[in-house]
Amino acid sequence: MTTTATTLREAMKQGIVMCPGAWNGLIASAVAQAGFKACYISGGATANAAGYPDVGLITLSEMCRTIREVSAASKLPVVVDADTGYGEVECLARTVVEYERSGAAAMHIEDQQFPKRCGHLDGKTLVSQDAMIEKIQTASENKLSKDFILIARTDARGVDGIEAAIERGLAYREAGADMIFPEGLRSEEEFAQFGEQCPGLLLANMTEFGKTPHIHTSKFEELGYNLVIYPVTFQRVAMGAVTSCLKQLLKDGTAEGFETKMQTRQELYDLLGYVPGEEWRFSNK
Repeated sequence: MTTTATTLREAMKQGIVMCPGAWNGLIASAVAQAGFKACYISGGATANAAGYPDVGLITLSEMCRTIREVSAASKLPVVVDADTGYGEVECLARTVVEYERSGAAAMHIEDQQFPKRCGHLDGKTLVSQDAMIEKIQTASENKLSKDFILIARTDARGVDGIEAAIERGLAYREAGADMIFPEGLRSEEEFAQFGEQCPGLLLANMTEFGKTPHIHTSKFEELGYNLVIYPVTFQRVAMGAVTSCLKQLLKDGTAEGFETKMQTRQELYDLLGYVPGEEWRFSNK
């Protein structure tokens, strides 16, 4: 049986896969319509959409609901943030099962202590390498499909340096992680060093206003990375537009001048597959 995880693995064999962040079904539909091969659900973006900061407040149930929504709307493989796994080892076993059942093709867990914080902020603390290895082994053992992609994220670069991040990456891969996600690297040179010294499937995080400079997708591919995520890019774009329109509405008493920057009614209907006057049906394709 072909799963979305199988589809994602095959796509990565053809070249690097870009995963734009989607925090609801509408954004996920736009990602698919634009022609991307996969999308990403950020715990931070999901928390922000609920009015919370990225400090581990979103629950397993809330994330699974988002996974179902994004997966159903996009029909794409979905890579999903699982923070620290929503608890200790026993909880992580359930997280893997629930994520897969909800439609995730891949998930990443990180080696921060709870409460965690955004990987591009200072002041992070790490669990021991042995504790993270135990989590990875448990997650690997509880995968429902052998093709489900278990991603181990290490935040060690911002705490103990690049060498410590590489050491943890190697240990996590040996423990059963299918892919390694080095968070918060600070230059092309560091991405190159990590890729050379921790070979295998790799994920790069291209977030804005963080520790990592803007790096082109083709450069990531050249450096040996297979997935690149854009976790909050489109939420930031959307909120920038929302804020600008709100200011104009308050000042001018109308949003008329903003219409050229809006998605039209017809564009929305096209995205949703809706024709007014006709019965709308769920797509099983």
